[in-house]
Amino acid sequence: MFVALAAPALGQDRSALVDEGQRAFMRNGCYGCHTIGRRGTPIAPDLSHVGAKYGAEYIAHWLRDPRAVRPSGHMPMLELADEEIRALAAFLAAQQ
Repeated sequence: MFVALAAPALGQDRSALVDEGQRAFMRNGCYGCHTIGRRGTPIAPDLSHVGAKYGAEYIAHWLRDPRAVRPSGHMPMLELADEEIRALAAFLAAQQ
């Protein structure tokens, strides 16, 4: 019974994290290089479906240190708090 009651709460927490990630995407200017749907600037890869290819854990690793994941990449290292990374990773992973 506990699992049945906890599942909706976990979904709500996840939804709140994804919403916060969307705000962080805008607040940190990610849209200045990336697009999601019709929003953003198509300088860097379109992230509209990034979650279909990568999970939140991989995306969080990328956000912490993009050059460690892909040394030839052009993504700058951003000064993000751990909470912002978790939220951005959840938001991007939700982009299916």
